[in-house]
Amino acid sequence: MNDQSVKNAAAECIESMGPWPFITKRIYRLADRSIAIWSSRHHRKSLVSPETARSLATTERLLRCLWMPRKLNWWMGVIFAIGSSLFGLASVLSLAPTIAQAWSLDALDISIIFFVGSTQFTTAAYLQLFQAANSTDFLQNQTGSGQRMRIFGWRPHDIGWLSCALQFVGTILFNFNTFDASIPALNWFQQDLLIWAPNIVGSILFLTSGYLAFAETCHAHWLWNPNSISWWIVFTNLLGCIGFMVSAVFAIALPGGPHSEAATISVLFTLLGAVGFLFGSLLMLPEAVLATD
Repeated sequence: MNDQSVKNAAAECIESMGPWPFITKRIYRLADRSIAIWSSRHHRKSLVSPETARSLATTERLLRCLWMPRKLNWWMGVIFAIGSSLFGLASVLSLAPTIAQAWSLDALDISIIFFVGSTQFTTAAYLQLFQAANSTDFLQNQTGSGQRMRIFGWRPHDIGWLSCALQFVGTILFNFNTFDASIPALNWFQQDLLIWAPNIVGSILFLTSGYLAFAETCHAHWLWNPNSISWWIVFTNLLGCIGFMVSAVFAIALPGGPHSEAATISVLFTLLGAVGFLFGSLLMLPEAVLATD
């Protein structure tokens, strides 16, 4: 039973679970002795119950997900997909300079593509944070009590909000990182200070955020659940975060000039990270069909 269907009914929590120290799933017994299940990610994103989701044919879901501009979840998936595609494109152009030359693109142009892609990540990440900040809890849904709209919120004990907040800050650091990469004639120390430092910190935040989102969906520190579309979303995003983390490690500038092997590895893992996020973003579209918002 979806928690939206039990508004205004008395509820008793009979079981809680989740990756310590967070609670991501609660089971309630209602006044009529029926059972209602609250799940953190499903509740925050207003997703229907798994039982209802299974009643929708895959073909129907794929067709409906192509255009749903009234659903916030759909916009988040679309914008993340745009950002991931731009990161992937810029990575390919960096790895294949002959293609960039054929398109009359230089290093500055590629840096601009990376920067524009990072702004799309920031936009989608903020929408996720806004959604998490304004998500009510189960008991507020019961009583129908309202709350004022929050721009950012402060809910550090909520694993979903914490994941979204860390990712949002990480995307802002990627904005600085990709913009500073367009500055010409930087020495190795300036590159590390202006480009690598925000890159490595942003990647750490992304990786932390990705794991929290994964643990939230699994209700455990680890779970293999390939039958769930939500699991595939957070799993592929986590793989993308790992790709960005490895890329950041190899992107450090060292004295003595550029190291082409490390630079190539860095860009390659940026591409892999972008692909991971692109898959997760595209899967958010059919998942949005399951949202009641």
